[in-house]
Order: sequence, then C-alpha cells, then structure tokens
Amino acid sequence: MTDGTPLPNRSSRIAGFHKKSPRERLDLVASFADLAPDVVERLSDFGNLPPDLGDRLIENVVSTMNIPIGVATNMKVDGEDVLVPMATEESSVVAAVCNAARQNYDTGFATSVSGNLMIAQVQAVGISDPHAARIRILERRSEIQAICDGCDPVLVRLGGGFRDLEVRVLDTLGGPMVVTHLIVDTRDAMGANAVNTMAETIAPHVARWSGGRVYLRILSNLADRRLARAHAVWRTAEIGGPEVRDGILSAYHFAEADPYRAATHNKGIMNGISAVVLATGNDTRAIEAGAHAYAARSGRYTSLTRYETTAEGDLSASIELPLAVGLVGGATKLHPTAQACLKILGVPTAERLARIIAAVGLAQNFSALKALATTGIQKGHMALHAQNIAMMAGAVGDEIETVARTLVERGTVRVDVAEKVLQDLRKS
Repeated sequence: MTDGTPLPNRSSRIAGFHKKSPRERLDLVASFADLAPDVVERLSDFGNLPPDLGDRLIENVVSTMNIPIGVATNMKVDGEDVLVPMATEESSVVAAVCNAARQNYDTGFATSVSGNLMIAQVQAVGISDPHAARIRILERRSEIQAICDGCDPVLVRLGGGFRDLEVRVLDTLGGPMVVTHLIVDTRDAMGANAVNTMAETIAPHVARWSGGRVYLRILSNLADRRLARAHAVWRTAEIGGPEVRDGILSAYHFAEADPYRAATHNKGIMNGISAVVLATGNDTRAIEAGAHAYAARSGRYTSLTRYETTAEGDLSASIELPLAVGLVGGATKLHPTAQACLKILGVPTAERLARIIAAVGLAQNFSALKALATTGIQKGHMALHAQNIAMMAGAVGDEIETVARTLVERGTVRVDVAEKVLQDLRKS
C-alpha cells in the first residue's frame, strides 16, 4: 500500500535493529513502509560515503541524503584567492556569493578572529550560600586547571587546554544556581568532546566545593570567545549608484530595528555560512544556535551584519558572529567529501576556516540586500528555482532549460504551469 493507508500488523519495535547491517535495516524499513523496489535501490546507494563509515557516524543507518556541493568563485579573503565549496539544496545561494565577491574582487574581504576559546558549563543547585560558593570555586582555579588539562594531554601538547575560569550566580525560577564556566582553548578542533569531558570530570569537585548538587555539565554553543569577523567595501559606482547603496542601507536599518525582519535577514546570512559548515563536515546546528543567540545578546534579536557609508560615499559592511568550527574530529576528519572540501579551501587552521566562512556570510547578505533593494529577491531566485519546478513537472534533458525559461518569461513559476508548458513542448 502506497496511498498512506496504514499496513496491518506493523510494529516499530524491531528487536536488534541496531545490530543489523545497513542493507538489512533498509529491507526491514522497506517491508514496514511498503517501499517500491526502485525506491529501495535508490536508498541503497550511499553515494560518496562508504556504508560502513555511515554506520559509524550515526545510529541505525539505512541510507544517505546527498546534497549538491557547489563552488563559490571570485572570493578573495585577506588578499588570498580561495574557492569555497558549499553544500546546499537551495537555489541561488552559491550564485549570490559569487556575484557579491565579483563586485568587490579588487579589495576582497578583510577578516579576523578572537581565538579558539570554548566554554563548558557546570550547573550547581541547592546551595544555601551561592555567592560564597562562587568565591570558593574561584579559589580553586589552579586545581581546576590541573584537573582539566589532565583530561586531554594531547590538546595541551598542541598548545591548547584550560585558559580561564568564570563563576556566575543566576537567579532562576527554581532558585539560585551557581554556574561554573571552564574557558578552554581547543585549537583546531571544534572542541565539544574535549570541553564536555572536562566539565564532567570537574563536576563532582564543584559539588563538593559548593555544597550543592550538580546537574548539567556541557559546552555552550554561544561561543562568544570564538568570534569571527569580516569586513568589505563595495564601491557605490560599481553596485548601481547611490540609490542602490541607500536601498541596501535602508534594508539593513529595517533588520537592525525589527526582529521579524532580522530573522529572515540572518537566515539569509546562514544560507551561506551553513553551506560551508556542512561541506566541511562541521556542526551546522551548533553554528546556527550560536549565531542566533549572539544576534540576541543585547536583549533583543537584531542583525548579525552592519552597513555604513564610508567617507568616500561607498558601502561599508561588516559581520561578527561565533564560529566554532574545526579541522579535526568527527565528520571533518572521517568524511571523505568533507576532507576533499577542506583540501579545496586550503585551510591550515580552524581559525582560517572561520575567517573564510564569515566572509561568505557577509557576501551572501550583501547579495540578498542588493536584490531586495533593486529587482526584488524573487527575480534571481526564481530563475534558478524554475529549473527545479520544470523537473518536478517531469522535464528531462534539454526540456528542463526550455520549460524553466518559459516559466520565467511568463513570470509564473508553478508546477501546474510547467506541466502545461511541457505538454505543449512535447506536442510540438
């Protein structure tokens, strides 16, 4: 049955499912969902990820979801030309970065980072004297450093490890909490495993020193000690004149003032950033959580970018956000495609990767604001999206381009219209 009608006698309780091979699991899922043979065959194709590796990256693997990887050209970051792999399913994202970078190629993007510091949090509750407990924990700084560095001697040998200690008293709905922050230099790793291990190791000591109970001990994805920044100038004469510049500034002012607009504004930034993060095997969810939290650090949600006018009348743009990315550990080290993408980028350190990603986010944002200030976002986006609609209507080969072009010319990009255009094309 493939019409959505539940199959009889089905159960999601499958004993030993996790112990089976990917293909055995897929066959069980196919039986459960009544999948057609061609669908099963398609799911069995793991693409460029070996099935045994996929089986170790996550649990209960049955297939992979292949996302297209495009390459953004024209990017010059800190005087160096780079090609940037971007993994995304959304039309116009890669083109937007290429176009923005082309328009300021001569000057490019200047970038900086604040370092590789991550934060691990240890939460203690049920403390009768929380402010005194804070002091007691701070007095143990040297002991805490020794315990933390002992968790990862390799990291210390590479120049990383414990760097600082913060202790905060939070007033919460459940009463005061004492929250200990371990500040750790994770070098070229994203660092989640390292700082989580340190937090869990130090937790019983914090409980003893504070006189409370420890619950959560985990990293914070608001990595505001690991900021990446990018700055660029687009010459007014080369982007369409003062009217276009002022339209971009007005769009930024809108996003800065209004969280409803800022949410979409920042989502566009993350279109570019998340695409590079995913292509390099880094954690898109961590980066997105940190970015949006950082956008609200003032107490209201606002733009991650800023736009101004230079003394010469050109458009100056900048971005600053947390970018906890790494070159070692997890999929960045294990996934062959992620490794290939890192090779294309030619990044020797995690800091360099973060710099390039910040520049991509700024380029993405500039293109989006320019489109909004001129032709509207749909013209360029829908020109590319029309090809997807054509394929959804059944177009193949050269038909795809012909149907897409017709949809754009008519100004109506819909599946039903595409089906009619395709039907007429095939009749002729």
